[in-house]
Amino acid sequence: MDPRFQELLHEYKLEVYRAQHDRQNLEEITAACLDITEDVLQKKYKNHFHQLPDANRAEIINMINNYTREAILPPVVESLVGRYVRLERRFDALAGLMERILEALSRQAEPTGTASSTAGEGS
Repeated sequence: MDPRFQELLHEYKLEVYRAQHDRQNLEEITAACLDITEDVLQKKYKNHFHQLPDANRAEIINMINNYTREAILPPVVESLVGRYVRLERRFDALAGLMERILEALSRQAEPTGTASSTAGEGS
């Protein structure tokens, strides 16, 4: 592998590692996750029944709904949102890596591209 590309890949790996393990970045990720989780959980979802249930069944459904919203859903949503935020940061770092690689390739191609265009003009 070309040493320049190896260096760029190493920089990308360091950037991703820092983004996921740096104390300040972890605090930012946690804050973003909690904000998004809170927004998701604030939305009210309603059950729509095709037939009206009897009172006992409605009470059981209501208890299950409340337990799910208060006990099960928050950690699941927080975990999903955390994964999303980390992947979004990794994607941003990957986009930066691609930009740097393309810049390196364009700098490498410029001298040969200029020589071939001047040689074509002389013929």
